[in-house]
Amino acid sequence: MPDTRVLTPADALPILRERGFVQDCTDEAALGEALAAGPVTYYVGFDPTAPSLHAGNLLGLMAMAWLQRCGHRPIAIAGGGTGRIGDPSGRDTERQLLDEATLAANLAGIRRQLAAFLDLDDEVGGPRGFLVDNHDWLKDLDLLGFLRDVGVHVPVTAMLGRESVRRRMEGREQGLTFTEFCYQLLQAYDFAHLHATHGCALQLGGSDQWGNITAGIDLGRRLHGAQLHGLVWPLLTTSDGAKFGKSAGNAVWLDPALTSPYAYYQYWLNAADADVERFLKLFTFLPPDEVAAAVAAHAADPAARHAQRVLAREATRIVHGDDGVTTAERATAVLFGDEPYADLGDDVLAEAFGEAPTVEVPRARLDEGLGLLEALTLAGASASNGEARRLVQQGAVRLNNAPVADPARVLGPGDLAGATTLVLAAGKRRRFLVRFV
Repeated sequence: MPDTRVLTPADALPILRERGFVQDCTDEAALGEALAAGPVTYYVGFDPTAPSLHAGNLLGLMAMAWLQRCGHRPIAIAGGGTGRIGDPSGRDTERQLLDEATLAANLAGIRRQLAAFLDLDDEVGGPRGFLVDNHDWLKDLDLLGFLRDVGVHVPVTAMLGRESVRRRMEGREQGLTFTEFCYQLLQAYDFAHLHATHGCALQLGGSDQWGNITAGIDLGRRLHGAQLHGLVWPLLTTSDGAKFGKSAGNAVWLDPALTSPYAYYQYWLNAADADVERFLKLFTFLPPDEVAAAVAAHAADPAARHAQRVLAREATRIVHGDDGVTTAERATAVLFGDEPYADLGDDVLAEAFGEAPTVEVPRARLDEGLGLLEALTLAGASASNGEARRLVQQGAVRLNNAPVADPARVLGPGDLAGATTLVLAAGKRRRFLVRFV
């Protein structure tokens, strides 16, 4: 069950460190004192270059959630302004600039997904916390005024010393555009602006954001005489060196239309033994004793993958709710068990059998009654109806995971495993999807 301890502002930094969110911070003693005296207003920025947040954003979302649970006040920035520029940090090429309509759609997706992690007010400046788009203040800046009021406080030598800038400038092929070079100045201005308008005193981000964060702290000191703070978490990879948040080379999205609850659950269920304890701490709200119990149960019987099941259940619950967990666990039990497939979504079947050949057949063929032998041939499981008959007689054919013994079997709408899909198997490993459209 989720952590139900009564948390105080002073618990924030110890919890973040205990759970693995702290790689570095500016003046830890001063930050600890500020948080203990809280509440502290803090912010994390999110890149609006995709229609959904993804698993790579989870560290920021979970860190924000823990801070809010300790009584601190979150500001989530959707970078509609800086997203028009593109952050060069961690990149070897310039980002493609987005058009206004795409940015607006992406920002709407971010707003929806934050609600799973944070309790935010609808209005900017609300006491619980809020979402803001930095385009709201960056769009009105004029070049001469910005250079006069802000640029004068930023040493170019410091900007050139940023690791992300230095790496790109040293690259013989890519180089660095003036647009990208100015990104760090805009992000620094965000921090100073949020401090001046909302009392924000802490910025969090991934370790690749350290230079941008310290630039904002320095600018806030120069512009407002403020003592601001920064904290960064480690950039995660899995134990085998793969980029965290990727599944089969694709991003794991928080939007169920892009990554279904079943596929999201499967991503966590497939976590390596070497990663599962770390992921339980980072990506669930389970208290330490329950994390320890899950890890101990896993150590006693690794084949049962108990810790991975706890991780998958709790991580999925946060993003997709109890209904998402129920759907994912039922689909997992059906697809990896012995019972016939039934009442599964077409998206689940497509993801579960992503490598299986798929054929589309007019729905009218099924409504009229489609012979099993013909279906096997259409799907590519057999070269002819005669070969299909032999496969059935040999006991090699399964329909939606149920054995079929009658070569004369006629398929109808009641044989669908999903809304439009049925699964045929010829032998132990050869599966075929037939979609009736």
